[in-house]
Amino acid sequence: MKKIGPWSFYREALQIALPVMMQQLIMSLVSLIDNFMVAGLGDAKMAAVNVANQVNFVYLVVLWTLCGAGGIYLAQFRGANDAEGMKQAYRFKSIMAFIISAVYFVILWAIPEKLISVMTMGNSAQAEIVSEGSNYLRLISFTLFPIAISTAIGTAFREIGLPRIPLAISVASTLINSIGNYILIYGNFGAPRLEITGAAIATIFARLVEVAAFLVYIKLRNIEFYVPFRKLHHIKPKLMGEILGKSGMMVLSETTWVVSETFVTALYNSRGGAEVVAGMAAGWTIANVFFLVFGGIHAATAVVVGGVLGAGRLDEARNRAAWLKFGSFIAGIVVGIGAVLSTLLIPIVFGNLTPNARLITSGLVLVIALYMPIWTVLNAQFAISRAGGDTALGMYVDVSVNTLLFVPGAFILTLGTNMGPVLMFGIIKITDVVKYLIARWYLKKERWVKNLTVNPAAE
Repeated sequence: MKKIGPWSFYREALQIALPVMMQQLIMSLVSLIDNFMVAGLGDAKMAAVNVANQVNFVYLVVLWTLCGAGGIYLAQFRGANDAEGMKQAYRFKSIMAFIISAVYFVILWAIPEKLISVMTMGNSAQAEIVSEGSNYLRLISFTLFPIAISTAIGTAFREIGLPRIPLAISVASTLINSIGNYILIYGNFGAPRLEITGAAIATIFARLVEVAAFLVYIKLRNIEFYVPFRKLHHIKPKLMGEILGKSGMMVLSETTWVVSETFVTALYNSRGGAEVVAGMAAGWTIANVFFLVFGGIHAATAVVVGGVLGAGRLDEARNRAAWLKFGSFIAGIVVGIGAVLSTLLIPIVFGNLTPNARLITSGLVLVIALYMPIWTVLNAQFAISRAGGDTALGMYVDVSVNTLLFVPGAFILTLGTNMGPVLMFGIIKITDVVKYLIARWYLKKERWVKNLTVNPAAE
């Protein structure tokens, strides 16, 4: 089996991946601009917004995971030309997205202060960060249901090979968000100066525009997977149960990962004052521009591997998986080089931060650049396994390594050393090498080489 595929294959994969990456690039650049605007309010207020977004990231990961579980089946049903199967997969996405959004909405109104406090334990600026961050979380809660609908629809478009539609809609939404921030944060064009509240209001408006655009487009086009709200309850229990079983392992995997990352981020934040939180947050904002490659890998794999599996061409799927892993490694090298070069812009983009905060930002981005090649391959391994419905790989890797190595290691470094957050991050992320080795061993079992559309539960 050749590890390097023909250019025709990579061209096919890039046709799926590039629009997804472009969408995420635009969103990340707008987020970078937003952070630039908020940074002008000072380290503490920027820290408050970013800690709140770190809390929200847990919700977003669970939401994306549940929609991704439905997407495994949607992509394979598309490969099998099964329109009803696609509708069932979309129903699962929508129902689960609403449930998780409703639960998180209640949490944000009940205990926002506790959520921010956990993320800033030991930080000298905790009181101000908690006050600002909790108010921001309550306002942002009004974006949850629009996000649920947009995510269910947008991810489904990618899984049927139409990524340009969510790209166009997201471009419009993020531009509206950025313009709204410019007007409302500082009170431009005669608007009141609302600072962090203005940033939240701009986000709410942008999300409403986004979901409206998706629903209007759906109304104007005959989209195979779409099911109107009034018909979401027409489910096939056996298939829903099967997808839920797959999603359970995915949710456990991703929740273990995001909760462990969030816990360790709280440990990083304890290593100083507002400058540590702001510096690390700025570094992750830059890194998100380069993390776009992960979404491209998952979207391309769902189509170019999942679709072939659904069509019953299993040997071809094996070859394509090997080609994807090599392409992902090369992509990681290229993106890592870009991350290194991006540090030259930090004094310009984040000039309003303190020198110590900017130093932390630069160090974090350089460490992330070093890890990019192994992270891209690891994401390809996860995506390949999930394309065939084998969601156990992520569970085994994340639960074992994060629980036994990553979190305990970070805790030991926090209690036993005085090292800064960037060095802590660089050392503890060596555990990802263990993840890669476990995933490589597991994939050789080929439990993912499976056509899910012929399963009795789908009948």
